[in-house]
Amino acid sequence: MTDEQLTDLLSSYGIPAAEAADLLMISKVVSIDRHVYYLSSGQIPRKIAFNLKGLFRYVYSDVKGNEFTKSIIPENNILASYSAMLHQTPSFFAIHALEDSQVLEVPYTEWLKLKETNRFWDLFLIRMLEKGFCVKEKRERDLLLLDAETRYKDFLTGFPGLEHRLTLQIIASYLGIKPESLSRIRKKMAG
Repeated sequence: MTDEQLTDLLSSYGIPAAEAADLLMISKVVSIDRHVYYLSSGQIPRKIAFNLKGLFRYVYSDVKGNEFTKSIIPENNILASYSAMLHQTPSFFAIHALEDSQVLEVPYTEWLKLKETNRFWDLFLIRMLEKGFCVKEKRERDLLLLDAETRYKDFLTGFPGLEHRLTLQIIASYLGIKPESLSRIRKKMAG
């Protein structure tokens, strides 16, 4: 991917060309194979990544090996266990590649230096954190107040086309239901 193509992709994040050039100087494009953990649970994160191509999920695992999908991260979103990185503590969740993917990877120490040189990056970070907060707040509300069928319909609306890129198990995990319950909901909606 050329710098011009990367600059165009970064513009989808609201990053102007001059700031994109600064970001590209401290970052690199990394390919991540499907099923690879970009970040493992318990690892101290040391990088932020812009998802250029592919699909990821944030996933918690319990002591029995059960997985709970916290978030689905499609293209044009940032990957980070930000609170763990901020405090330099182990991440409680893993970042799992669900498809062959490409990310623009930025070392956290370089990110901090970049933020010190240009106020744009503080404002950018605030926008990204606000976006994440709004998604998290809606997800919590939905899990607490909506029935499983309504959550699935909201998933289809909020993530158009992703039902074809995700397994039934991952969608069910994201919705907080069992795969067999999701199968029943899908049959009911199809019939």
